[in-house]
Order: sequence, then C-alpha cells, then structure tokens
Amino acid sequence: MNCPLLYRFRVIDKLPEPPSADALKGTLVHSVLEHLFGLVRLERTSDRAHDLLKPTWDELKVKTSGVQEMFQDVDLDQWLISAHSLLDRYFELEDPKSFDPTDLEKFVEYQMEDGPMIHGYIDRLDIAPTGEIRIVDYKTGKSPRAGYEEKSLFQMRFYALILWRTLGKIPKRLQLLYLGDKNRLISEPTEAELVKTEGKILSIWSDIQLSHETGLWKPKKSKLCDWCAHQSICPEFGGTPPPLPEQVSG
Repeated sequence: MNCPLLYRFRVIDKLPEPPSADALKGTLVHSVLEHLFGLVRLERTSDRAHDLLKPTWDELKVKTSGVQEMFQDVDLDQWLISAHSLLDRYFELEDPKSFDPTDLEKFVEYQMEDGPMIHGYIDRLDIAPTGEIRIVDYKTGKSPRAGYEEKSLFQMRFYALILWRTLGKIPKRLQLLYLGDKNRLISEPTEAELVKTEGKILSIWSDIQLSHETGLWKPKKSKLCDWCAHQSICPEFGGTPPPLPEQVSG
C-alpha cells in the first residue's frame, strides 16, 4: 500500500535492510510486556516490568545481528531510558493486574476465496468469559493525527477480518495503545467495515498480481522515503532497480 517497489524489494528480491534502533526498541518493549503477562496478576507491577527490561535486553541483543553498528550513532543509555519511559506510559493506559489475556503474539491466518492466504501476529487477544473479543496492539510511536486514523485501523480490521472468517464472530473492540504519546485508538468494527476491508485486500492482491505479470513495480514517493534503505536503487532518486529474480535465473 505504501510503495509497490518497496514491496518488490522486500518480498520478491528479499533485499537486506539495516537494523533500526527504533524498531529494536519496539521489539524490546513488546517482549517485556509479553514476559509481564506470563506472571500472575499480583506480580504485574510497574517495578517488575522495569526489572524485566535489562534481562530481556540482554537476551534480545544476543539474538539480534548488527547491534554494535546500530549504536554507533545512538546513545545506548538514553535509548534504554526511553524504553523505560514507554513502559511507564503503558501502565498509565491500562492495569495489567485487572485481567488475563487469552493469547499473546497470536498467529492467525485465513485463506481468502479467490485471493491470497492472509496472516499476521496479534500482540494480544482478550476474550471475555461472555465471549466478546478484544484485539490489542502496542505501538511504541505516537498516535496518528486527527483524520489519519484509518491507515492504522486497517491493520486492526485486517486481524478482525481473519478472526471473523475463522471463528465466525466479529471482534467487539479493536484497541491500539500508543506508548509514544500515551494515547488510545479504539474502534468497534462492523460487518460492513470488515467486508470493505476484505474488498480492499482483494484489490491490493489484484495489483500485486498485475505487477507480477507485467514486471512493473512502480515507486510511490512520500515522506516514508526518508526511512527507506533502498534509495540508491530507486528511480525516484536516480537509481536503477536490479533485474527481477526471475530474469536473473532465466
């Protein structure tokens, strides 16, 4: 949706991208919260979350390649302080002692009729004793400006669509927790919204198939280009994409 050419570089060419300190911070905070919910309710305190951050970071940096290069221009101490701040904001948004999640990092998938297999990982799935479903996603960045919420909600409706089609029940609530500025984005999806989301996914799939058939993966210039690792081979910046893998092997 953001850029067909970037999709090609990532999914078809599988070009490597340098690791990001911000993305790694998000992974760290997600991992701490996952460990936190593995504890009994009374132990899910702010102090315990902060205590978990250091050992979780020690585990994560062993598994992550390029950590040393990543922090050449990033102050590690300040980076860790900012991760602690994100945990503080989480506890201002909800009390993890007040409920038990049903699933964490829940993998979901659905084979669409005349479409692709769609799948993803839900940060947290809460199912009430009465059956209501809540999908929760943590964001370590800031919430979208007023009027720009739809793009964020597309991801959540994507998950809701999978659960609706596989479980036969529309989730009651979609909840995005933005730890960057301590905001919530909440939506109660309707059947009409999920049907529209399904149509959007099929439209995107049709575009992908057309690009695959024609070999044309057009770049889409936007502010996101500032964070792209492939500017040197992007036509929008005077570069030339490498041959498609099929052409190389052929």
